[in-house]
Amino acid sequence: MGRFRHKSALVAASAIAIGIAIGIAKAQIKVDVKLVRLLVSVKDAKGQLVGSLEKPDFTVYDTGVKQDIAIFEHHTEVPLSVSLLIDTSGSTATNLRYETTSVEKFLRALLREGNPGDSAALYAFDDEVTRLNAFTRREQRLIDSLKELRGKAGTSFYDAIHLASRDLAGRDGRHVIVAVTDGGDTTSVKKYADAFESAQNADAIIYPILVIPITNDAGRNLGGERALETLASGTGGRVFQPMGAGELDDAFTQILRDLRTQYLVAYYPRNVPADAPRFHLVKVELGRKDLRATTRTGYYGDAPLTGKASR
Repeated sequence: MGRFRHKSALVAASAIAIGIAIGIAKAQIKVDVKLVRLLVSVKDAKGQLVGSLEKPDFTVYDTGVKQDIAIFEHHTEVPLSVSLLIDTSGSTATNLRYETTSVEKFLRALLREGNPGDSAALYAFDDEVTRLNAFTRREQRLIDSLKELRGKAGTSFYDAIHLASRDLAGRDGRHVIVAVTDGGDTTSVKKYADAFESAQNADAIIYPILVIPITNDAGRNLGGERALETLASGTGGRVFQPMGAGELDDAFTQILRDLRTQYLVAYYPRNVPADAPRFHLVKVELGRKDLRATTRTGYYGDAPLTGKASR
């Protein structure tokens, strides 16, 4: 009987030791069940979009750790929710007429030629942000709102990004923000970091269209222009700088081409270190070295852990 009790105690002690070891191992790994969605554009060495790749062509890394791709879809299978932000501040007033004409052409192409589930929302921003139309496929309603735009003082660009991102969050499909602006922000309550985090949390790609009223650096808001660059690159988009109505039309055409030649690549983060920073860096690699993938630089996860695993 004494030996039996002794063995039982040893078994119990071993089980506790194993349990502690497992607990320590789990504490060193961050388990995050959030689905991370990446919208990926791929171009070849000549800058031409490539839309014929398949799941095995992609490899995804989260904080340096290779991940298993859970969802892979081609561009035509996933509807678009596009938020159009129009800068109506005083500095853009002289360009507003041809800007709205180009936006109208973009809306017609988006809603007539794309996925039947595509929709658009329209916002104007000056010293405040106005949601002119919630997401809709009613083309004429959107175009009628464009005709009512008038320029006035102030530029609340970051507030507009924040509001549009909040409206996009939770919608099915792909999320896109297209902003026509001169690059400056003068009246927002929200800061750059707020706008960036809101867009990341909404899985939104930002395409700023920078309409520059002055060609000389003197008098331009170069800091605001750099902010547009980092917002775009951080979310997987790119900045356009059209000079005149013709180039603005071309910018919208290129955006549509990008959106119709995308891949949705999604994964559940696994084996990410517990001490990873809150902003997880993401990298997408391709099997072919002559191709280049463009997507957002990362996403916001949980805060770094202190002594226990995140579930």
